[in-house]
Amino acid sequence: MKPYIAFVALAALTGCASYSVDGGFDAVATAAKDRGVKQDLKWVKTDQDARQVHAAVKQLLDGPLSVDHSVQIALLNNRGLQATYYELGIAESDLVQAGRLLNPEFTFERLHRGDDVSIDRTFLFNVLALITLPARTDIERRRFGLVQGRVAAETLRVAADTRRAWATAVSAQEAVNYMEQVKAAAEASAELARRMTAVGNFSKLDQAREQAFHAEATAQLARAKQSALAERERLTRLMGLSGEDLGFKLPERLPDLPTSVREITDLESLALKQRLDVQGAMKDAENIADSLGLTRATGFLNVLEVGYRRNGDSGLPPQTGYGIDLRLPIFDWGGARVARAEFTYMQAVNRAADIAVNARSEVRETYAAYRATHDLAKHYRDEIVPLRKRISEENILRYGGMLISVFELLADARQQIAAVSAYIEALRDYWVAESNLQMALTGKSPGAMSLAGGKPPSGGNAQPGH
Repeated sequence: MKPYIAFVALAALTGCASYSVDGGFDAVATAAKDRGVKQDLKWVKTDQDARQVHAAVKQLLDGPLSVDHSVQIALLNNRGLQATYYELGIAESDLVQAGRLLNPEFTFERLHRGDDVSIDRTFLFNVLALITLPARTDIERRRFGLVQGRVAAETLRVAADTRRAWATAVSAQEAVNYMEQVKAAAEASAELARRMTAVGNFSKLDQAREQAFHAEATAQLARAKQSALAERERLTRLMGLSGEDLGFKLPERLPDLPTSVREITDLESLALKQRLDVQGAMKDAENIADSLGLTRATGFLNVLEVGYRRNGDSGLPPQTGYGIDLRLPIFDWGGARVARAEFTYMQAVNRAADIAVNARSEVRETYAAYRATHDLAKHYRDEIVPLRKRISEENILRYGGMLISVFELLADARQQIAAVSAYIEALRDYWVAESNLQMALTGKSPGAMSLAGGKPPSGGNAQPGH
């Protein structure tokens, strides 16, 4: 029985793979923080974890919701992100399984020939699995690292999407406020035109123009309210809120434009160094290359088992010895498996090269959009809005001196409101572009690079028809 004992001891020594304390989550949190995520991350596994997250969310929702608080809620409460975290557990389970040997086989036969009894016992152990165990474990460990990178990239994506959704929701809410002012001015102008037409001091054509502008302003306000509702709901989904938490408050306005922009000279090298999708693609190719070597090494031998045998016949001494089971490569020499592994490797190499090319292009594009939106918002803030304000002040003086009519004064007020609304849109586009740049530098493709909705700021749309 000594060979049997040796096999059992060997299996015990090589089958000691176990789960880590953190499940690989600490590496994800570190990768996210190294790439600009300031908020805390938590993998909700127990009821106690869920209660802690619920209490933290309630506290963050107390008061106007800042962008940092919105991102923190999303990182704690987004159930899709929590589902992604469980990919770590699945991958680590594969790693642990790879570090354990296949269970040995034991066969027992008891045969009769008249009064004679024959007993056969066989204990089979997969030697090939033992030989390849270190290589298989190393491959699964690298795969686990790839999963950690993908989970970290998904964490960055949720954070970036939440920042963009917050900026868009706040700007949409602010746009509603200004469109209500436009509608109020248009309503006052239309009512004044109606009264003046009734006493013969205004033409029906001019009255129709004022009424048409009032109708258009009403439609624009309805459209703005619907857009604000949709953007708020998008932010709500990212934060995973429902029920009584839907009444959260947003700030009245977006943060001011920063005084300076980020000057980045080594965009492409920085993206290739930090982007998780680039790193993941390169590691994937390396992992497949190692797997290819293992496939080539084991392509000929598929099954190699060594077994301890003990046979006994009634009235005779028992027979002991060993046996080797080898699957003969008569029909399948393993060439198809090796070819498949080679094709998979070349596919991974080309995919990694494609991701690197896209990363270089995306980071150039997002940085250009970041600079352009900053310059445009700054132009509205420093040039257009002050000019409109100065024109409005001059028109008020002229109206006091009876040099212009009330209709001209109301039209100028609408133009000033439109300029402020356009600045809000430009400021929103800047914060969206800033989030896109951060994602393009650190995570993965931020998606569509166009400005919000692919449209320029709508300054001047709310103009009267005359």
